[in-house]
Amino acid sequence: MSKARLIITAVVVEGRSQAEVARAYGVSKGWVSKLVARYRREGEAAFEARSRRPHSTPTAVGDDTVAAILKLRRQLTDQGMDAGPHTIRWHLEHTYAITVSTATIWRTLRRAGAIVPEPRKRPRSSYIRFEAAMPNECWQSDFTHYRLADGSSAEILTFLDDCTRYAISVTAHRVVTTPIVLSEFRAAIDRHGAPASTLTDNGMVFTVKHSGWGRRGGRNAFEAELRDRGILQKNGGPSHPQTQGKVERFQQTMKNWLRARPTQPTTPTELRHQLDAFVDEYNQRRPHRALPHHATPATRYQALPKASPTAGSRDQDHHTRTRRDRVDKTGTVTLRVRSRLHHIGVGRPHARTHVILLIDDLDVRIINAATGELLRELTINPDTDYQPRTTENPRT
Repeated sequence: MSKARLIITAVVVEGRSQAEVARAYGVSKGWVSKLVARYRREGEAAFEARSRRPHSTPTAVGDDTVAAILKLRRQLTDQGMDAGPHTIRWHLEHTYAITVSTATIWRTLRRAGAIVPEPRKRPRSSYIRFEAAMPNECWQSDFTHYRLADGSSAEILTFLDDCTRYAISVTAHRVVTTPIVLSEFRAAIDRHGAPASTLTDNGMVFTVKHSGWGRRGGRNAFEAELRDRGILQKNGGPSHPQTQGKVERFQQTMKNWLRARPTQPTTPTELRHQLDAFVDEYNQRRPHRALPHHATPATRYQALPKASPTAGSRDQDHHTRTRRDRVDKTGTVTLRVRSRLHHIGVGRPHARTHVILLIDDLDVRIINAATGELLRELTINPDTDYQPRTTENPRT
């Protein structure tokens, strides 16, 4: 028997006072009074369980707001753009002049079945975040593959500002190489100024320090460019793309947008045109939830003062290495400098001689490995393949 039935029976059948029954059963007199009144009004129906749902919800969102939320969810998803509650809230305010909390939007989407539960998703509170304080303080860079409509492959190279998420440069190529990275980097500097640092993975188009070339070939052309400009070079740990998380997330957004296009590109040129449209949308009109007030990257990038390389910061950053080799039958040895192979003339009389090359950036000393005799000393001209002998060095 339920407590409600006991209380009603004690009052109605036994004739005890409501105050006495309330004390006996440890409940309020008001509740006893409501139970008795309900019984006298409804009879046995008073004992049935009742919903706790309120009779009215004056703060509930209206049908028009719910429709706008679901419409924005569909539109943004079809465009390949972020369609989370924060983004929908921004569009509600700027498109429909409706102000709704993100929690309300999330509940609305959930009730409509528009959210797929992700119980294994890592909570955002567990992330260790870092962010540059100023634009151009750090540019993150990476390249990714994209399958074209004809089945061939293209590669997309990105430079992204760490502080503002502003897409500095996004270009499509058949294959991304170090000369392409260097060319696009210089073009980006011409438009936006030089960054104080770069952050990339350890791909060989960015660095060769973890490869055999790093031990034998020194810096590649991109690394040398950074050193010459006084730009700090930072690389993430091997197999740890989270270090470059901002550019990785940007590439995911970019690919979602590209795949949502009604016409897929068949050439890198067509892909480049679509990328230009995406960058314009991303920088100028798309609100970014990681930025204050969900500003657009362009607004944030243009509003803040820019960082720049620190003069003289890498003047003492010399790259020295030692290499053993043998002079070939034509009297030359080869040396890779800044991603380019150079032929250094030593002289036919020294053909087949085992030598040691002492290398300090562009300065090279070639020594006979057996006798220690200095065979040649020169400064590499990085723009010339063959480094001819000169009359300035009598030993040549």
